[in-house]
Amino acid sequence: MSDTEHAPIPALIVAGWLGSGKTTLVDHLLKQAQAEGVRLAIISNEFGDTGIDRALLDAGEEGFVELDGGCVCCRLSDALGETVEQIVTAVRPDRLVLECSGVALPGEVLVQFWRPPVDALVSDEVVVVLVDAERASKEPPPDDETFEEQLAAADLVILNKRDLVNEAGLARATALVKELTGGQPVIVAERSKVDAHLLFPPDPEGDRTARRDPTAVGHDHDHDHERFTTTEMRFDDVQPGSDILAAVQAAGALRAKGFVRTPEGIRVLQGVGPRVELTEPTRPVPDHLVGTVVIIEKQP
Repeated sequence: MSDTEHAPIPALIVAGWLGSGKTTLVDHLLKQAQAEGVRLAIISNEFGDTGIDRALLDAGEEGFVELDGGCVCCRLSDALGETVEQIVTAVRPDRLVLECSGVALPGEVLVQFWRPPVDALVSDEVVVVLVDAERASKEPPPDDETFEEQLAAADLVILNKRDLVNEAGLARATALVKELTGGQPVIVAERSKVDAHLLFPPDPEGDRTARRDPTAVGHDHDHDHERFTTTEMRFDDVQPGSDILAAVQAAGALRAKGFVRTPEGIRVLQGVGPRVELTEPTRPVPDHLVGTVVIIEKQP
């Protein structure tokens, strides 16, 4: 496909540590796009290939799914360029959103947008990094290479889960984020509720355009997903929510996500470290996903 067939579109690269609220943000962006008649394409690159994030976005089991309002959702294939080219050619969206896995480095993803064929399909790309305010407010602050490198690549930061910290904690988290980003803009949010228009900011000075370099390479240090492993916990029967929460907390997972049956009905389980909660799903959940909780652990 030549770059003259379709006008290039803006892209949003959504990154952030495990459990920071990326899928919730993408869900908000999808709903706003549908309400405004914007054709949004979503590419999901979830770590562990569980299908759970796609279910949360009502994307079912297909790799490429049409949603209401002309929006679509698809899985990221091994080749980013092929995935972007396929979805742009087939759907002709107005905007593109790439949801990175929680262990991905957006700087390395960004480089792929500067190379053919993506460079001709995308006019501008913005990296937004979500940060768990509670985690960032700890004393001492998080000492994690992935967390720091994600923030180093941010054009914009969403300091999420504001409701979980007090004013002093928010101040500590904000200071840490500004230090690690070099002063990039910060939006404070609860449950990832952010107006989509704020995430596609103008670039009057042309800074984002100028950084595009097709000869750029990724970081020269090793970074792979072998430091993280995924396992599954099964809850095949209806069980009290308190029992399920206790079992997941006892696993000591870095991140937990899944769907379970409780006496009150099907619930979404979300866990970040010791904080695990059950909430009602906002959409129907495929039967084959209910009863599975995916556990992500970091290896020593």
